[in-house]
Amino acid sequence: MPRRSRKRLVRICRAPRRIATGRRTALEGTVYLATLIHQGRARLAGRLAPQDPWRLAPPSVSLADVIIGGTLPWSWGQLPTGADLVPALPYRPGALYGVGMNYPDAIVERGGRRPAEPRLFPKVSSSVIGSGEAVVIDPELTRRVDWETELAVVIGTEARRVSEADALRYVFGYTVANDISARDLQERDGQSLRGKGLDTFCPFGPVLVTADEIPDPQRLRIRTRVNGETVQDGSTADMVFRVSALIAYLSRFFTLRPGDVVLTGTPAGCGDFMRPPRALRPGDLLESEVEGIGRLANPVRSSAPDAAAECVPVS
Repeated sequence: MPRRSRKRLVRICRAPRRIATGRRTALEGTVYLATLIHQGRARLAGRLAPQDPWRLAPPSVSLADVIIGGTLPWSWGQLPTGADLVPALPYRPGALYGVGMNYPDAIVERGGRRPAEPRLFPKVSSSVIGSGEAVVIDPELTRRVDWETELAVVIGTEARRVSEADALRYVFGYTVANDISARDLQERDGQSLRGKGLDTFCPFGPVLVTADEIPDPQRLRIRTRVNGETVQDGSTADMVFRVSALIAYLSRFFTLRPGDVVLTGTPAGCGDFMRPPRALRPGDLLESEVEGIGRLANPVRSSAPDAAAECVPVS
């Protein structure tokens, strides 16, 4: 094994998140993971760095298997340069926990007050889609569809009543999500289940970066673009409640299981709070990006039955 890979293997095998359960990871140095469509099949792929070519895992192994601690034989096949790859949903999380009002500028933008404790809400698993899939708007249900790009934290080890000091030990990795929200439904209901839970309202992925590669999740830039225009540009450094604090707080009330996702909030720049207000419309292209992780690209279309979903190749 090349020296570079051996060093990464040692570091990942010693990762605290795995020591917590007594399991060893078999990632063997792969720190960027994705599910890609190759030759018509969904395949787990990995690479050591963003500029490296994607390598395919055995067909029997999925990203969900790896997250829960399954073994991953080192029999990756290197893809030829220029291979046609389309991102798929990395995996479907069992539970997603949303956090509202977690950026000071977003609180000011909405005329709210800084919360004393994290404001939690559920995000429905059936709302999750991959990069390239369409965000579908049903005009009979909502006309005020808004964007919220967020750092998504993927749990790797079961967590219950963990301390803030130990919380990051339970993280498998990080990815990108957009907590799309129907503001009119939120206002009508006085809560967020319908407004944030509609089908296709949670673009997620396409790349999952293992926690070893991001030792400090509070130093990441977050951006949203609509039709190429930057509408959100913030940093995780500004969070009211840090990632470790959110995990510790959630684990007081819920058992966090491998594959569960914590959506950590969004900075200012949401369309519904602009003057005049803006909303996503059919024909828009929504791009969600977190520094060091990757970019989601999702077309927006109407719920008309003959509207076709689009796909955006992964870089």
